[in-house]
Amino acid sequence: MAAFDTTRTTYGATGLIGRIGTIIAATTASIAQWNVARVTRNALSVLTDRELADIGLCRGDIETLAAGKSLY
Repeated sequence: MAAFDTTRTTYGATGLIGRIGTIIAATTASIAQWNVARVTRNALSVLTDRELADIGLCRGDIETLAAGKSLY
């Protein structure tokens, strides 16, 4: 006797509209992440070397922090 599993999970996006929605959501998230990195980079770049040293940073740390990576 043959058995067919005809049940499908409805978890996640299925169909064309769901896929388009997923692409739009991923694109929006990427743009938001880029903007946060840009704002962070700009805010830290205007600080003087002395001000950066006061918070335990140097100019070389700015890009690492803007990328969302930990220094330690």
